[in-house]
Order: sequence, then structure tokens, then C-alpha cells
Amino acid sequence: MMFSTLRLRLTLLYLGAAAALLVLLGAGMYWLIAEYFRTTTDAALEYKMAFEFRQLGAPMPSTLPVAARSLAQQALTEPALAAQSSELAAIYVLPLDRTGRALFNPNTFALPSQPDPAAASEALRQGFDRRTLVLADGSRVRVLTYRLTREDGPALIQVGRTLRGQDEALQRLLLGLVAIACGGAALLGWSSWWLAGRSLRPAEEAWERQQAFIANASHEIRAPLTLLRASAEVARLSYESDATQRELLDDVVDEADHMTQLVEDLLLLSRLDAQRVTVERTPLPIAPLLGDLQRQLGRVANERGITLQVTQANGTILGDAAKLRQVLLIVVDNALRHTPAGGAVRLSAQPRGKSIELAVADNGEGIAPEHLPHLFERFYRVDSSRGQEQHGSGLGLSIAKALIEAQDGRISIVSQVKAGTTVTLRLPAAGDRYSL
Repeated sequence: MMFSTLRLRLTLLYLGAAAALLVLLGAGMYWLIAEYFRTTTDAALEYKMAFEFRQLGAPMPSTLPVAARSLAQQALTEPALAAQSSELAAIYVLPLDRTGRALFNPNTFALPSQPDPAAASEALRQGFDRRTLVLADGSRVRVLTYRLTREDGPALIQVGRTLRGQDEALQRLLLGLVAIACGGAALLGWSSWWLAGRSLRPAEEAWERQQAFIANASHEIRAPLTLLRASAEVARLSYESDATQRELLDDVVDEADHMTQLVEDLLLLSRLDAQRVTVERTPLPIAPLLGDLQRQLGRVANERGITLQVTQANGTILGDAAKLRQVLLIVVDNALRHTPAGGAVRLSAQPRGKSIELAVADNGEGIAPEHLPHLFERFYRVDSSRGQEQHGSGLGLSIAKALIEAQDGRISIVSQVKAGTTVTLRLPAAGDRYSL
């Protein structure tokens, strides 16, 4: 399950990177072709405009490009001009008066649009105007308008060219790019899935070997530990009158218990990592859960001179009773071990929106800020100055975090030195199945 999710993420990452590259290439190609169409159309309009000025014997405007002015000085006739380029042949010419009306139509084909008054007005004001008109049918026309610099004849010359052919070519190009992108996405998706699986296969095999090793090692270690503990207990019965020997054997039994618990913790973490731990989702009323916990651990708290109390227990959690009880035992045990005699550990639970927030707060010595980011790391232990009992393995909070997250919950810790520590668990409320 874990590697399937990772493979999916890698596939999406590969596919996203490849898709972004394809989009950039396609957009770049589309822009380059559209820009080529625009520049060639404008160049043709400028050349045609320069030719018209030459034909009318009007002074050539300085705003026309040098290339257009020099080409217009060549001895070209109108038929030769029309035959020179399809771009020039498709350009229409209109002489306009100062109001922007056409004086006559010298063209041999139907005009795609009527003269544009706004273009004429702007050309009269600043000498020339260049714009793209959008017609009622959605087609576009590129128009260049110049003010004449001689007293007689038309006041303005307007040349234009329909862009319908270019727009159709760009539309076909866009459809082709979309088709290529769809086909490419399917191919890239399959390739990315295959590549991600191939990349993860060594890691997955190593992970499976590690899990098998941990399971086998745990099984092989538990048997001799059980035998060692039993042998120590039998031997302890033979030394009832020898206090020194009994003390040594008591240490053997305690260490055997500690090693057994360590093996069990490692095996549980291994199963949680592999997502092989079954987590039930049932409604769990908070009050009975915290009440049982207070009753079971109350005797331990009283022996240490610590007050263990439930201050508030409202709401119903959607979770696994056994797993949640294990988490609470870990957290409360930590609080009891690091709270001095005369202190207090308080349990509370209250609804927070669509979740239930459980808190275990103590007024012990607290945790230094530099340790807080590392508390959920495996085998991490705060230095011995925090408490007198340091027999833990450093796996408790790691297990608690994994068990809470397996129930779609979150765990967090806030602490202040010499003021106490609060561990907060947030779990979905019954009836609200969602990820926090």
C-alpha cells in the first residue's frame, strides 16, 4: 500500500513534468507561428502602403520602415506587385476622406469590411494607425491607415487584409497540438507508471527483506528471552536467603522484560510502517474510556504521590478502542514518570469543530524547546536531567504517533520548562469520517 501510493505520486510527478514540457513546447510553437503571421502581415501592409504613397507621388512618411520605403522605390507595377506575393495580393486599398468614408473602391474583389472610422480619426491625429478589427462573424481584419502629406487627393489611405486564413491555420494547429498532447499524455502516463515501478522495485524489495528480517528476528529473540526470564525466576527461588543473588536475578528478569517489550515495539512499528495493522473505526464515547484509564493508572499515580484526574470528558470519537487506549497509556505513563511527587496529571476531552481533542497535561519539569521537534523520532530520548526514571526505549511516542495517524488523527506536544507538558490528540468525531 505504501509503495503503491509512492508509485502513484512518482507517476504524477513524472507526468506533470513531461506535460509541463509539452505545454511549453506547444505554446512556444503556437506563439512563434502566430508571431510569424503577424509580422509578415504587418510587413506586407507596410510595403503596400509605401507602394501607394509612391504611386500617388506623395512624400514618403518617415514612420514607414526603411525596408518598405526602399522596396517601394523599385520599378514595380501593380500586376507585378500582386504577383510577387500572396500576402500582397490579398491586401485591399481604400482612399478615405477626412471623415473616414471611402471615396471609391479600386479593388477587384469584395471588401471584407467597411472603413473603420476610429482608425481614420487616430491616423489624422498622429499620422498613422495600426489595429486589428473583429467583425460580426468573428473573423479578424488587420488594418493600417496613414494620413497623406499632400493637399490634393484623398486625406487618408487605408490598407487591410483579412486574417481568416491565418486564424483557420492556427485553429488547425491548435487542434493538432491538443490531439498530440492527449496521445502524448496517455503514452507518458503509461511510461511514467512503468518508470516509477522500475525505480521503486529495488527499494520495495529491500523494504520487504527488512520487514521479513524484523519479523523473523523478533520471533527468534522472543523465544530465548522467554526462556531466560523463566530460568531467572526459577533460579531466584533457590536464593531466597541470599539477598545479593536475588537482587542480581531480579535485574535479569527486569532486563528480560525490557528487551521483550523493545522487541514487541519494534515489531509493531514495522507492521505500522508496512500498513499491516488492522484499525477498526467504531464510535467510542470519551467518558468511559478516560474513566477506565483513570481507574487503572490511579493506583500507580497514588504510589508516586501524583494526582491523576479527568477534568472534562465530552464527545464520541470514531476510532479503534484498543489502539487509542495504547496511545493514552503511553502518553499518561510518560506524564507520570516525568511529574514529581505532589504534581498532577489531568485528562480532558472536548469537541473542536468536526473533531474531538484529547489532552494529557502535567505540571512536571517540562521539555526544553530544542528537544520538541525530535520527540517523535525513534529512539530519541531527552537527557537524564528531565526525570529520574530513564528505562524507556525511546519508541513510545513514535508508536503513539503512528497509531494516531492510522486513525486519521494528529498528535502534538507543547511544553515549557518547569511549567509542564501538554500532549494533544485530535481524532475525528463519530459521524465525521474525514482526514484532519
